[in-house]
Amino acid sequence: MKNVLASIGIGNASVDTVLPSETVRPGETVDADVHITGGNAEQEVGTIRFEVETRYRTDDGYREVDIDRFTLADGLTIEPDQEETREVSIDIPYGTPVTVGGIDVWIETELDIDLAVDPEDKDYLDVQPTPRLQAVFDAMDDLGFSFRTAECEADPYGRYTGSSFIQEFEFRAQTGPFRDALDEVEIVAQPGPDQLDLFVEIDRRGGLLSEMADTDESKTRLSVTSTDVAQVRDDLKREIERHS
Repeated sequence: MKNVLASIGIGNASVDTVLPSETVRPGETVDADVHITGGNAEQEVGTIRFEVETRYRTDDGYREVDIDRFTLADGLTIEPDQEETREVSIDIPYGTPVTVGGIDVWIETELDIDLAVDPEDKDYLDVQPTPRLQAVFDAMDDLGFSFRTAECEADPYGRYTGSSFIQEFEFRAQTGPFRDALDEVEIVAQPGPDQLDLFVEIDRRGGLLSEMADTDESKTRLSVTSTDVAQVRDDLKREIERHS
C-alpha cells in the first residue's frame, strides 16, 4: 500500500536544494547542498535533475524555457526515511536574464522516480547584472536615460543571441543631450566571458508618418569590454549620436 501511495505522491521522497545566497550573476558558479529525504517506501531515483528556468512572452502568452539543465546522479536508491545530502556546483549561464521588471528566474530540482509523481523543488534567484552590463546601466543614467522596463521576448529566428528568446531593456530620454531628440533606446545584451555585445535600437522623435514608416528607428551594435563607466558612457554617446 505504501508503494501505491508513493506512486501518486503521498509519502513520496522529497528534495530540497539549499543555496548559499539567492543573489547570483551570469557566469558565476554557485555551490549548493541538495537534501534528499526518503518517503514511506523504498524508491529508485533515475536521476537528480537541475534546470535553470525563466519564462518569455510570445504572441500566444508566456512560455517557460530551460536556460540550462544537467544531472547530479543516476541510479540512486532512497530507503524509507533516509536522509542524504549531496553537494552540487550550479553554473549560471551567461544567457540568464537579469531579474528586473518582473522577470523571474529559478532553479528547479527534480527527482526522476519511475512510475511516481516526480518530487521537485523550486528556488527563485535574484540575478544581478554582470559588471559590464551594470556599467552600461550606469552610463545610460549618466546620459540622461531612465530605465523604463525589461521584458523577455521570443526570438524564434535567433537574430540576436541564437537563443529562442532575448531580454530587452528599454530606456527613456528624460534629461541630458538626447532629451529633445530621442523617444527611447532599446538594448538587447549578450554577455560573455570576455565582452558584452549590445544590440541597440534608437527611436528618434518624429511625426506620425515617420513612425508609421519606421523611418524614425535606427539599429546599431557595439561591444563592451570595459567596466569603466566613463569609457562605456563615451562609447554609447558616440554611437547614439551617429544614429540620432
